[in-house]
Amino acid sequence: MSTLTLLNRDPFGAAFDDLLRGFVARPAARRQAPAVRAIRFDVAEQDNAYVVNAELPGYKKEDIQIEIDGARVSITAEAKVQAEAKDGDKAEKVVYSERYTGKAVRSFELQSEIDQDAASAKYEDGILVLTLPKKAAETRKLLAIQ
Repeated sequence: MSTLTLLNRDPFGAAFDDLLRGFVARPAARRQAPAVRAIRFDVAEQDNAYVVNAELPGYKKEDIQIEIDGARVSITAEAKVQAEAKDGDKAEKVVYSERYTGKAVRSFELQSEIDQDAASAKYEDGILVLTLPKKAAETRKLLAIQ
C-alpha cells in the first residue's frame, strides 16, 4: 500500500456512518415486514408425560395457538401492531419502535405420541407451560391363521 493511500484513508468514516445510520436513518426509514422468529423452549420427560416450557414474552394468551398431531407439536404466536393512540383531538404517531410484532413459530416432534384429550396448557409471565401426557402404547396382538 502506498503512503498516499494510507494518508487518504479515514479510519473512522465507516464507523461514523454506521452510527448515524443506526440512530438517524432507521426511524425515518419505512417499516419492513416483520420476520418470523423461532420460539425458545425446553422439554423435560417424565414417566408418563412431557413438560414443555416455551418463552413467549409480550404475547397475549389469545394470540397463541397450539396444535398436536400424533407426536408433533406446533406452537404459533402472533403479536399484532397496536393502533395509534388518540388523546382527544391529537393523534399520536409512532415514529420509531423496536418492539416485536409478527409471528413466532416452532414445531417439534417428541419420541412418543401425545394424548391430545389429556394435554393441558398454561400461560403466565411470558412462559407457556405445556403438559403433554404420553399416549398409552398399544399392545401388539398376533393374529392366528386358521
